[in-house]
Amino acid sequence: MNRLRWVMEGAEFWELDVSTPITMDGVARPLPNDGPLPLGLSRGTRLSRPKQIDFFQRFMAALVVPSFSAGNGFSIQRALTIPSGNDWFTTLLGQFNLQQFVSSVRKAKLEERSESSWLQTIGRHLSEKSFYAYGFCSEFLVTPEDKLHFSYEARGDRKTARKKAVFNHKFPHLDLTMEGVWPGLYIDKYGEYWEVPVTLAADLASVTSDSGGSYHLCLQHISGLAKPVEGNESTEVPTNLLPGLYLKSAFSFKKNIDFWRSEAKKLKYVQPYDFFLSGPRISGTGIIGVVATALVGDNSQRSPLDDQPKDYKRFDLYASMGRSAVLADLFASLAFSAQYGDFQKKAFDLTQIHGRLNFPSGSKFFSAATCLAQNLYKSERPSLEAVQAACPNATLSLQQQIVGPFSLRVDSEVAVNLKNQGWKVNLDNPVIAIEYALHLLGSAKAVAWYAPKQKEFMMELRLFEI
Repeated sequence: MNRLRWVMEGAEFWELDVSTPITMDGVARPLPNDGPLPLGLSRGTRLSRPKQIDFFQRFMAALVVPSFSAGNGFSIQRALTIPSGNDWFTTLLGQFNLQQFVSSVRKAKLEERSESSWLQTIGRHLSEKSFYAYGFCSEFLVTPEDKLHFSYEARGDRKTARKKAVFNHKFPHLDLTMEGVWPGLYIDKYGEYWEVPVTLAADLASVTSDSGGSYHLCLQHISGLAKPVEGNESTEVPTNLLPGLYLKSAFSFKKNIDFWRSEAKKLKYVQPYDFFLSGPRISGTGIIGVVATALVGDNSQRSPLDDQPKDYKRFDLYASMGRSAVLADLFASLAFSAQYGDFQKKAFDLTQIHGRLNFPSGSKFFSAATCLAQNLYKSERPSLEAVQAACPNATLSLQQQIVGPFSLRVDSEVAVNLKNQGWKVNLDNPVIAIEYALHLLGSAKAVAWYAPKQKEFMMELRLFEI
């Protein structure tokens, strides 16, 4: 499911838009939070879902593109491109829920007392609109730096259609994106999806993967009461999804270090399967920054002090007045990457490991570290809650070439639970993927991934990602 704009992508710390098969455009946003910003928009416009499916059909001879989710079952998609000029891309996207269709036909055949044929039963069910979904997407290149995107999707089993409008402008060193979605789709940290009647967002961010400073400004407005996509309607809505306005800004400094890079000669006259993965190396990245958030509306009701730990005091920078609040915090990230092989040979010429430690709240970390230092100074038993709070969020990614352009990839969060009587460290929310490198394009790949925790499967096309 989600972090398949991989943890490797620029070694960045920010949360990104997640990939999901439950919508036609294949995108959901993480819940807005008080620490790291949901910066998926600031990464630049990704290749839209209709364009991905159109590529699979044109250049990979795919009749249909499959997907699976626990709620919707197994579905197939196909795109029809409408000729509209070089600067205008228009697509009709159709989806058929094959799993629900087969189950419905079997159930009807078992319940029918008449001796109608299988063909008659199948024909009757093919006319049921609940098995179908369709989408319309139009992208217009206004200028080389400006792009407009409009999309509309509807499902036969739902009354509400989803609409989206996106404007993107590329400055020399900045990326501006304005987006409106109704209803908007969000995903929380437990993997549950939420729909918001209307969400508006604007992002202005520097886009560079080099060492140095960068900044980001994000404005987001949520209107209407959110509801879960599946499950109990009486479930309490997360405070971050209550109606209100979020204004967030961040400044960070990043340093990239190459500990070792191979200078060995590559095979002559052999193009690597992926240009960005054509050199063995060991490298690291460090990020430190500050983030400030202003909240206006019902979303400001929750205070970070509501979750005050029992064993020690938190040093949070927080102020509230009426239906507004302001808070600020530090954050940091450390990443390590190692690669063996040039990805040129037929098999086992690429082995890559990437790990990252995220410290989303500097106040939380320093508060816990101060508590532990006091425990050690007083020869007291360290607070288990403080030790848990001082542990960073960790992610791990492993990639291994199997044969030719095919490689296996496993991406997972690493969860530490010191209160667990069994294993203290576990892999949480893993994603297993098979990548097919499209080496004729320099650096592009077709990815088929499966998330066991969310029970989701999807095929995607990714360009120029490392």
